[in-house]
Amino acid sequence: MSPEVKIIKNELLSDNWYTLRKITFDLRRADGQWERQEREAYDRGNGATILLYNKARRTVILTRQFRMPTYVNGNPEGLLIEACAGLLDAEGAAAGIQRETEEETGYRVEAPQKIFEAYMSPGSVTEIVHFFVAPYNDDMKVGEGGGVAAEQEHIEVLEMNFDEACQMIQTGAIRDAKTILLLQYAQLNGLLDK
Repeated sequence: MSPEVKIIKNELLSDNWYTLRKITFDLRRADGQWERQEREAYDRGNGATILLYNKARRTVILTRQFRMPTYVNGNPEGLLIEACAGLLDAEGAAAGIQRETEEETGYRVEAPQKIFEAYMSPGSVTEIVHFFVAPYNDDMKVGEGGGVAAEQEHIEVLEMNFDEACQMIQTGAIRDAKTILLLQYAQLNGLLDK
């Protein structure tokens, strides 16, 4: 059963980097009573992420970059190891992740496989992330990667052993949710099994 919602007020709080709105609404509860609530919603658009994997070498391509929100929340260096990801422009999710993969990692993937999509922080962020996997090999390397300078991206490309990457979840060296989901998907589905 879908809840009934009446938007009372939709205020723009910030339109600096992305859009932050404060929404006042009435929500009909399961008991039939109406309840007034206020929530803030951060709209940054939708995104996509991808795990590049090489079955023969049992390796994956990940990235490392500075993430200010993690720094202010206690990550002393602010660096995070992640799967390649980015926001979607006007293109679809598959085209968007192909563009992001080439910009960030230097690999050109032709047919990324979409495995699922998910809200990563539905209590405050509108973004849906589209998750992809794709095999890679040396012939697909068409550039250095590292991101787009005009977007102030400074991304380090990491090729690492799959088992070591999975172990880094246990040690806390990998703490990015989308990366954890992709690595666990690869484990559960035997993507790197010979």
